[in-house]
Amino acid sequence: MTNKTTLSLLPLPLRPKLSVIVPVFNERSTVQPALDAVTSKAIAGWDLEIIIVESNSTDGTRDIVKSYAALPQVKIVLEERARGKGHAVRNGLGHATGDVLLIQDADLEYDPADYEALLAPLQAGTHTFVLGSRHSGSRWFIRKFDEQVFHAFVLNAGHWFFTALLDVSLGLSLRDPFTMYKVFRKECLAGLTLESNRFDFDWELLIKLVRKGHVPIEIPVRYRSRSFKEGKKVSMFRDPPTWLWAWAKYRFQRL
Repeated sequence: MTNKTTLSLLPLPLRPKLSVIVPVFNERSTVQPALDAVTSKAIAGWDLEIIIVESNSTDGTRDIVKSYAALPQVKIVLEERARGKGHAVRNGLGHATGDVLLIQDADLEYDPADYEALLAPLQAGTHTFVLGSRHSGSRWFIRKFDEQVFHAFVLNAGHWFFTALLDVSLGLSLRDPFTMYKVFRKECLAGLTLESNRFDFDWELLIKLVRKGHVPIEIPVRYRSRSFKEGKKVSMFRDPPTWLWAWAKYRFQRL
């Protein structure tokens, strides 16, 4: 049964460290502006550690990533082959030394300008887990692809269905559990083993943290959805069955 009480941990240090995990694979067109935005980010009262996990891209992305190696706050992890976003994030988490962990894609869909808002509940000590909700304001449709309207509709409909499945089964009322912006205290991972390699990692991480008692608060964030023509990597046919399997497995197996 899910524990709905947010667990209390010791207060963060006076100057906490934020570890930003950036999985990267075949993002040549967006990786440089994305990494420029992240590496130039400064948050008052925080130290930043940026861990870039490059999964042996085939489009020249790796060379761009390597150009950031000299920055003192950057750690670069080079994988021998691509095993999926989830694997890259897990790899990055293993190198993180921060008090708080944040996942950041390199595709320009999300804006690092939202970091302060996402960190505020953790710094205040009111929550241990934060989600950056793409449902800002009254937005019902997360994805809007001007040239792929049907694809956008299918993804939005799937989002509503899978969100309802998670909410009902975990006793939650989230609107965007699958957002990439998952921000949480490092201690939240204590005693947990993460194993998913693709986009089912979002399901595994959220379900396990919630079942452990870390109920998230949702903070609205800026979001610019990119279409499949622009390089979106989720598969409309391959991934949904893995999400259902992840729900059945991680919702009911022993932690």
